[in-house]
Amino acid sequence: MTEPTTRRPRSDGVRSRQTILRAAANLATVDGLEGISIGNLAAHIGMSKSGLYAHFGSKEDLQLATVDTALEIFATEVVGPAVQVEFNTHPGPVRDKIAAIQRAWFEQLEGMVAAAQASGALRADEDPAQLAFDLTSAMMLGDAGFVLHDDPAFLHRARAAIEQRLELARP
Repeated sequence: MTEPTTRRPRSDGVRSRQTILRAAANLATVDGLEGISIGNLAAHIGMSKSGLYAHFGSKEDLQLATVDTALEIFATEVVGPAVQVEFNTHPGPVRDKIAAIQRAWFEQLEGMVAAAQASGALRADEDPAQLAFDLTSAMMLGDAGFVLHDDPAFLHRARAAIEQRLELARP
Protein backbone atom coordinates (compact mmCIF):
# COMPACT_ATOMS: atom_id res chain seq x y z
CA MET A 1 0.00 0.00 0.00
CA THR A 2 1.41 3.39 -0.95
CA GLU A 3 1.32 6.34 1.39
CA PRO A 4 -0.66 9.38 0.29
CA THR A 5 1.49 12.16 -1.06
CA THR A 6 1.36 15.61 0.42
CA ARG A 7 0.52 18.23 -2.14
CA ARG A 8 3.07 21.04 -2.31
CA PRO A 9 1.83 24.53 -3.12
CA ARG A 10 2.70 25.66 -6.63
CA SER A 11 5.07 28.59 -6.83
CA ASP A 12 2.60 30.64 -8.88
CA GLY A 13 -0.03 30.02 -6.19
CA VAL A 14 2.37 31.18 -3.49
CA ARG A 15 3.18 34.32 -5.52
CA SER A 16 -0.52 35.02 -6.05
CA ARG A 17 -1.20 34.65 -2.35
CA GLN A 18 1.68 37.01 -1.51
CA THR A 19 0.38 39.56 -4.03
CA ILE A 20 -3.12 39.31 -2.58
CA LEU A 21 -1.90 39.71 0.98
CA ARG A 22 0.29 42.71 0.19
CA ALA A 23 -2.68 44.39 -1.51
CA ALA A 24 -4.88 43.50 1.48
CA ALA A 25 -2.33 44.97 3.91
CA ASN A 26 -2.23 48.16 1.84
CA LEU A 27 -6.04 48.37 1.85
CA ALA A 28 -6.15 47.72 5.59
CA THR A 29 -3.99 50.77 6.23
CA VAL A 30 -6.74 52.88 4.67
CA ASP A 31 -9.97 50.98 5.37
CA GLY A 32 -9.05 48.92 8.43
CA LEU A 33 -9.52 45.18 8.61
CA GLU A 34 -13.31 45.47 8.57
CA GLY A 35 -13.08 47.18 5.19
CA ILE A 36 -11.43 44.15 3.64
CA SER A 37 -13.74 41.66 2.01
CA ILE A 38 -13.07 39.06 -0.61
CA GLY A 39 -15.26 41.05 -3.02
CA ASN A 40 -13.59 44.46 -2.68
CA LEU A 41 -10.10 42.94 -2.56
CA ALA A 42 -10.81 40.93 -5.73
CA ALA A 43 -11.99 44.11 -7.46
CA HIS A 44 -8.94 46.03 -6.21
CA ILE A 45 -6.43 43.55 -7.64
CA GLY A 46 -8.44 42.56 -10.71
CA MET A 47 -9.04 38.96 -9.74
CA SER A 48 -12.25 36.96 -9.63
CA LYS A 49 -13.85 36.39 -6.23
CA SER A 50 -13.70 32.63 -6.77
CA GLY A 51 -9.98 32.85 -7.62
CA LEU A 52 -9.31 34.85 -4.50
CA TYR A 53 -11.59 32.65 -2.39
CA ALA A 54 -9.48 29.64 -3.38
CA HIS A 55 -6.63 31.16 -1.35
CA PHE A 56 -8.73 31.98 1.74
CA GLY A 57 -11.69 30.02 3.08
CA SER A 58 -13.29 32.94 4.87
CA LYS A 59 -13.10 36.65 5.55
CA GLU A 60 -11.57 35.86 8.94
CA ASP A 61 -8.83 33.72 7.34
CA LEU A 62 -8.11 36.61 4.97
CA GLN A 63 -7.96 39.09 7.85
CA LEU A 64 -5.66 36.88 9.93
CA ALA A 65 -3.31 36.37 7.00
CA THR A 66 -3.41 40.13 6.32
CA VAL A 67 -2.38 40.91 9.90
CA ASP A 68 0.52 38.45 9.61
CA THR A 69 1.59 40.04 6.33
CA ALA A 70 1.35 43.58 7.71
CA LEU A 71 3.51 42.52 10.63
CA GLU A 72 6.10 41.03 8.27
CA ILE A 73 6.12 44.21 6.18
CA PHE A 74 6.51 46.37 9.29
CA ALA A 75 9.31 44.18 10.64
CA THR A 76 11.15 44.16 7.32
CA GLU A 77 10.69 47.77 6.27
CA VAL A 78 10.60 49.63 9.58
CA VAL A 79 11.96 47.60 12.46
CA GLY A 80 14.79 45.90 10.58
CA PRO A 81 16.40 49.13 9.43
CA ALA A 82 15.74 50.80 12.78
CA VAL A 83 17.54 48.14 14.80
CA GLN A 84 20.61 48.39 12.62
CA VAL A 85 21.74 51.50 14.50
CA GLU A 86 25.35 50.47 14.25
CA PHE A 87 25.27 52.16 10.86
CA ASN A 88 24.72 55.49 12.59
CA THR A 89 28.45 55.76 13.17
CA HIS A 90 29.30 54.61 9.64
CA PRO A 91 28.34 57.29 7.12
CA GLY A 92 27.36 56.05 3.71
CA PRO A 93 24.50 54.79 1.55
CA VAL A 94 23.26 52.12 4.01
CA ARG A 95 22.94 54.62 6.86
CA ASP A 96 21.36 57.14 4.50
CA LYS A 97 18.77 54.58 3.36
CA ILE A 98 17.87 53.66 6.95
CA ALA A 99 17.55 57.33 7.85
CA ALA A 100 15.35 57.96 4.80
CA ILE A 101 13.03 55.07 5.69
CA GLN A 102 12.65 56.31 9.26
CA ARG A 103 12.12 59.90 8.12
CA ALA A 104 9.46 58.81 5.60
CA TRP A 105 7.64 56.79 8.28
CA PHE A 106 7.55 59.72 10.69
CA GLU A 107 6.48 62.13 7.97
CA GLN A 108 3.66 59.80 6.93
CA LEU A 109 2.49 59.33 10.51
CA GLU A 110 2.72 63.05 11.25
CA GLY A 111 0.65 63.70 8.12
CA MET A 112 -2.01 61.27 9.34
CA VAL A 113 -2.07 63.05 12.71
CA ALA A 114 -2.44 66.44 11.00
CA ALA A 115 -5.29 65.10 8.84
CA ALA A 116 -7.00 63.72 11.95
CA GLN A 117 -6.58 67.12 13.62
CA ALA A 118 -8.05 68.89 10.59
CA SER A 119 -11.08 66.58 10.68
CA GLY A 120 -11.56 67.21 14.41
CA ALA A 121 -10.76 63.60 15.38
CA LEU A 122 -7.68 64.72 17.36
CA ARG A 123 -7.07 67.84 19.46
CA ALA A 124 -5.52 70.75 17.58
CA ASP A 125 -2.98 71.36 20.36
CA GLU A 126 -1.53 67.84 20.03
CA ASP A 127 2.07 67.91 18.74
CA PRO A 128 2.02 65.70 15.59
CA ALA A 129 5.74 64.89 15.87
CA GLN A 130 5.41 63.80 19.51
CA LEU A 131 2.32 61.70 18.83
CA ALA A 132 4.06 60.05 15.85
CA PHE A 133 7.04 59.30 18.10
CA ASP A 134 4.86 57.87 20.88
CA LEU A 135 2.89 55.63 18.50
CA THR A 136 6.02 54.42 16.72
CA SER A 137 7.71 53.65 20.03
CA ALA A 138 4.83 51.41 21.08
CA MET A 139 4.76 49.69 17.67
CA MET A 140 8.50 49.05 17.62
CA LEU A 141 8.67 47.75 21.17
CA GLY A 142 5.63 45.54 20.59
CA ASP A 143 7.13 44.13 17.43
CA ALA A 144 10.59 43.64 18.93
CA GLY A 145 9.14 41.86 21.97
CA PHE A 146 6.99 39.66 19.78
CA VAL A 147 9.90 38.74 17.52
CA LEU A 148 12.40 38.19 20.36
CA HIS A 149 10.07 36.29 22.70
CA ASP A 150 7.52 34.84 20.26
CA ASP A 151 4.85 36.18 22.59
CA PRO A 152 1.76 37.91 21.16
CA ALA A 153 1.23 39.62 24.52
CA PHE A 154 3.75 42.23 23.35
CA LEU A 155 1.51 43.04 20.37
CA HIS A 156 -1.53 43.30 22.65
CA ARG A 157 0.34 45.64 24.98
CA ALA A 158 1.46 47.76 22.04
CA ARG A 159 -2.13 47.99 20.80
CA ALA A 160 -3.32 48.98 24.29
CA ALA A 161 -0.59 51.64 24.57
CA ILE A 162 -1.48 53.05 21.15
CA GLU A 163 -5.20 53.11 21.98
CA GLN A 164 -4.51 54.85 25.31
CA ARG A 165 -2.26 57.43 23.67
CA LEU A 166 -4.81 58.14 20.95
CA GLU A 167 -7.55 58.47 23.58
CA LEU A 168 -5.47 61.17 25.28
CA ALA A 169 -5.17 62.99 21.96
CA ARG A 170 -8.91 62.99 21.24
CA PRO A 171 -10.93 66.16 21.87
